[in-house]
Amino acid sequence: MCGRYTLETPLDVLSAQIQPWLTDDDRGWMGHYAPRHLIRPAEPVLALRREHGRSGMSHMLWGLLPGWVKDPLSGPRPINARAETLNDKASFRGPWRHHRCLLPASGFFEQGECIQKEDHTLFWLGGLWDRWIGPDGSEVETCCVITTRPNPLLQSLHDRMPVVIPTGLEEAWLEPGDGAHRRALEAMLEPWDGAGWSRRGTSQLSLW
Repeated sequence: MCGRYTLETPLDVLSAQIQPWLTDDDRGWMGHYAPRHLIRPAEPVLALRREHGRSGMSHMLWGLLPGWVKDPLSGPRPINARAETLNDKASFRGPWRHHRCLLPASGFFEQGECIQKEDHTLFWLGGLWDRWIGPDGSEVETCCVITTRPNPLLQSLHDRMPVVIPTGLEEAWLEPGDGAHRRALEAMLEPWDGAGWSRRGTSQLSLW
């Protein structure tokens, strides 16, 4: 699973990677951006998503709240979605078809270890998002991270790991598409190559 991750990328480096999707309206939150050593469930996260034919950055809460839920305070708020059940579970089926997203990260945590690229570059966690609209018109956007089987680097730590979408395939991932398009995306749900990645120990106490 993926229950904690980090985004410690400096603003200038982050801005360079997400530049194609930035608008003038993004200057506000970027002025308040600060690297985060630890991102936990239920906290706001930065996400790249596509809506109304355009891809752009947004802030969401980590923990998926399906748009069809009547009471937002009842029921689970999954932080992960298993790749094998995206077409089966009601909470994930709609977002998998129409609301895929990408969460920028510089590392993620598992069993007291931080997994990151050896060159410490940014990468994308594959995710799903949805929008809940209340009776009063209030809106809440939430997301979750898709997980898959572990690669050899991770298999001694957990039986799941987050899906990582390669840089350059952002738009292909975000495009709603049809059934054939989604089937083409299934290759991205497979365990990614651990070459070029590293594990380093960290304090378990620092993750809570």
